[in-house]
Amino acid sequence: MKRLWLQLYGLVLATSVAGNALAQQPTKPELKVGFVPGPYIDEFKAGVEPELKKKGYAVRYFEFSTGLEANNAVFKGDIDADVMQHTIFLDSYNERQTTDLVGIVHVPTPPMGLYSKKHELGRPIKPGATVAVPNDPVNLQRALWILRDLGLVEIRDRKPVDVTELDVIKNPGGIKIVPLESAQAPRARDDIDFAAIQGNFAIYSGLKLTNAFALEEMTTPYINVVAVKRGNADSAWAQDIVAAYKSPMFKTAILSNSFYDGFALPDYLR
Repeated sequence: MKRLWLQLYGLVLATSVAGNALAQQPTKPELKVGFVPGPYIDEFKAGVEPELKKKGYAVRYFEFSTGLEANNAVFKGDIDADVMQHTIFLDSYNERQTTDLVGIVHVPTPPMGLYSKKHELGRPIKPGATVAVPNDPVNLQRALWILRDLGLVEIRDRKPVDVTELDVIKNPGGIKIVPLESAQAPRARDDIDFAAIQGNFAIYSGLKLTNAFALEEMTTPYINVVAVKRGNADSAWAQDIVAAYKSPMFKTAILSNSFYDGFALPDYLR
């Protein structure tokens, strides 16, 4: 009789353990997350993925050359989320593509800066200098703001999605503005005087924020987000990504690493 009770107890215990293990498994065991060149994939691997693994998730990484490719993959369901854009860019993408992506959490973001290979740091920008700027309207506006804050140009106040280089209304020094695809800007420094480079592409190219002639004053709408389809924003897996970013592990991974000095930080890390 005692042996029978022991056998029954063992069966109940094993069933309970198995049940608990199943209960702890997420309904979506694999998360597909997309990135473009920059620091965001390293942030994710350092402080987010370990938290997700604790909850039973496996993470599969996808890398794209452009943000448009990454967003298209999210919208089509090829990946679950991407990490590479700020809210202004995301809203512009949704407006132009009639899509429904939303940001669910901000992430540490390096600011756009003005860099040069041809000129020493601290020297004034001379009249007639050529400056490469992003060719998409939203990030073009950010670059023009940097030039404006340096006193080089005056610009018309426009909606970000409508901005062009023609919105420069005063250019007393004859600065030559050259629109380029954002990823080309670091290489363009070989041929032009200065380049306004988005933070992710600057970091990916080995540039340091401290080597910028000027950095933008980054406000919350320009701090990057994790983007998902609107219908997935409240799902358990999306909220687990949010929780992982806001975890003590992620905070330690970022604040203890001098690499992230100068990054714009979300409120939950301040």
